[in-house]
Amino acid sequence: MKVNLGAGHDIKNGYVNHDIANIDNINVVHDLNIFPWPWDDKSVDEIIAYDVLEHLNDFMKSMEELYRIMKPGGKLLIQVPYWNSWAAWADPTHKKSFNEFTFHFFDPNSKFNKERFYYSKSKFEIKHEMFSFAFISPYLVIPLIGKRYAKSKFSKFILLFFSNIFNNIILDIKLELKKI
Repeated sequence: MKVNLGAGHDIKNGYVNHDIANIDNINVVHDLNIFPWPWDDKSVDEIIAYDVLEHLNDFMKSMEELYRIMKPGGKLLIQVPYWNSWAAWADPTHKKSFNEFTFHFFDPNSKFNKERFYYSKSKFEIKHEMFSFAFISPYLVIPLIGKRYAKSKFSKFILLFFSNIFNNIILDIKLELKKI
């Protein structure tokens, strides 16, 4: 089974489409702040959680729920707003923002997890990580130059360097995690 959390109007074929709102084509209506979530242990092969985690009250407990419902080796696709982008705090329902190290605390290969393995029993390997950027967004939209992604180690380093000096360079972080 594949689950598309917080689908809204982005309905995906072949997925169980979830949202808090009972709108067209949503298969499961549930508030993710209420635990446990309505899926059985180790029942989900793939989860999409684009622009969802920043809305939840308890990030750590939500990561535990994602881990609980995923099958071993399952794929978790996440997109969250970067901490100093306009996208992080423009939406009044956002409760958390994220930086380049947040998800490293769940990856046993990371120094952050090695130092603080006791933060969570949920373990995910970071398979891919990229940062989206759109210079001077949302204030000035340059035609034909929309959102771009930095994937290589060098391009991410340059982007991170400047985004920690100036705001609104990185918009969000996109990751693919694998349940260990």
